[in-house]
Amino acid sequence: MAKKMTSLDELYVDQLKDLYSAESQLIKALPKMAKAAGSSDLRNAFEEHLNQTKHQAERIERIFSERGNGSPKGKKCVAMEGLIEEGKEIMQEDMEEAVMDAGLIAAAQKVEHYEIASYGTARAWAQQMGYDRDADLLQQTLEEESMANEKLTQIAESHVNVQAR
Repeated sequence: MAKKMTSLDELYVDQLKDLYSAESQLIKALPKMAKAAGSSDLRNAFEEHLNQTKHQAERIERIFSERGNGSPKGKKCVAMEGLIEEGKEIMQEDMEEAVMDAGLIAAAQKVEHYEIASYGTARAWAQQMGYDRDADLLQQTLEEESMANEKLTQIAESHVNVQAR
């Protein structure tokens, strides 16, 4: 049985562990999504975000190291597991290339929106508790997630969705 959480700090640490698990799962999923993408723009976006995701996981490791909280490992993000599973289902379908790309974008944007919500919450908690360095690192990731989402929207609206019609 898990230990009862009694403070926002404990909840914050748990949230960071959940995010670390989410990023770790995404590091494994993004190469598969890139391989399944037909559009070179989409493939490049997935590959670029893979590099960002690795840095985002490193930021969480840095937070744990600087605060002396041990390891961010040890928790499984079941939300990310489900979102990745949805992406796998799309990749297993028999679809025209542009339709597949539209489905991959939809799956990726679900991931981005989950991460935006989760990082926004973690950053707000860090600010509330006066963890300014943590808040700055989390803000960097939040901005990257927002930009990744915007890039996916741009790719979808500029050509993928049109081609999928």
